[in-house]
Amino acid sequence: MKDDIIYLVLLGSCIGFGQFYRKFTDPEQRKLVGTGVGLLVVLSVSGFHMVHMLFCYLVSALLIIYASRKVCHLACFGFMFGYLFFFRSLSFLGYDAPPGHTNMIQMILTLKLVGLAFEVNNAHTKSKTVADGQKDTAAVAQPSLTEADRALLKLSMLDIFHYSFNYVGVLTGPYITFKTYRDAMYLPFSGKADCIGATVDKLKVIPLYAGLFLLVSYIWPLQYATSAEFYEERSFPYRLMYVWPTFFIFRMRIYTGILLSECVCTMAGVGAYPKLAGSKPGHGPSRDDYTTTATDDSSPLEYDFETVRNIDVINTERCWTFREAMKYWNMCVQYWMAMYVYKRFPSKKYRTLVTLAVSAIWHGVYAGYYFCICGAPFYLPIEDLYVKLFLKDATGQKRTVLNVLCWISKFFAFSYLGIAFLLLTVDKIWYYYSSVYHFGYVLWIVLYGAGVLIAKQRKAYARREAKVGQDGAKQD
Repeated sequence: MKDDIIYLVLLGSCIGFGQFYRKFTDPEQRKLVGTGVGLLVVLSVSGFHMVHMLFCYLVSALLIIYASRKVCHLACFGFMFGYLFFFRSLSFLGYDAPPGHTNMIQMILTLKLVGLAFEVNNAHTKSKTVADGQKDTAAVAQPSLTEADRALLKLSMLDIFHYSFNYVGVLTGPYITFKTYRDAMYLPFSGKADCIGATVDKLKVIPLYAGLFLLVSYIWPLQYATSAEFYEERSFPYRLMYVWPTFFIFRMRIYTGILLSECVCTMAGVGAYPKLAGSKPGHGPSRDDYTTTATDDSSPLEYDFETVRNIDVINTERCWTFREAMKYWNMCVQYWMAMYVYKRFPSKKYRTLVTLAVSAIWHGVYAGYYFCICGAPFYLPIEDLYVKLFLKDATGQKRTVLNVLCWISKFFAFSYLGIAFLLLTVDKIWYYYSSVYHFGYVLWIVLYGAGVLIAKQRKAYARREAKVGQDGAKQD
């Protein structure tokens, strides 16, 4: 609990500081103050291990500024993920392992620096397109560089330093693009949005999630799943169903942490945009003309913090399918994975698997991350198959019953895969799965096989019906 207490104290301090931080209207002052507080947070958590973050910043900044912009994103990706692996392997090499919260800082810094390199590459590609379009007088629609694009093309080492270590999101995220960070510095939206109201709305529900986390973890602690009593004295149904409370505890812990991280952003005014900008988690505004509203005081505007919304708890809990639930979980990181891994990977056939593998590598070196995250692609086809076979055309009470069954299946899949994420090591994972006779995997194989047979029978029946119909038409 010591790490959790430190985590809560730091996040609470950062949330409170946001009220003071918003009063700085000068962008340069805001940058200096935000970075100064961020460095204090990193130093207080990491101590000497802070040198890892500084080294990563230095190398990545040099790659972004001085390497060819055609390949700087790939070079930065390779360096940061390679260093992340080295960083987590220090204990295996005989050195002191960095503190747990330092690992989270390194994770977010990896996303920010690699994401920045991709943003620079995108701006460079766009500038080439603009230049080529200006030469082609026959072109009808000419793309144009935005102010954010121009800023990316003339980045300095200091710009990258401020972006990397600003206190908002430095500890646990959410991931924000350089464009979002720059808007928070230069646009006046933080002074117009209801930052306190948005923060209070999130803080209201946090005691509920934190209380449920403490209560359920007291009744069904994860450590019990590694004890001799659990395997020797508990029945097979008890061991199998134990994944439900352990994943519930995990969800409540994640909900609490992510919402607190969002509160740091909302209190500081980072990620505040007019609603008409159509902001999306991680991405920011989907419209380019939102900056024209920055100085337009003729009519009051509504603001939101969709850009930094990292989780949708209600929809995660109540949606029916595994696939849909994934969309509401860690949304800013999902945006990063979609933009810079999934859409960029050349082979469409292996995009999903590679994206999930990168996600597992980003989470850590433990086998449990790979068992859990890379297990999703094997469950999703089963769910898709049964949704198509039974749920797609169902209506009324039948649809309700099938939805509930799908919801139960969704959370069983999350829980069964999630126990590996929590147990971490191969020996503990394998021992647990063996104790329940690999029930989940066996069930999914049987379900998939049965689903394929049902699908084939339906197709064969449809062909026979079509043939009978054609023969009847000929006789007529």
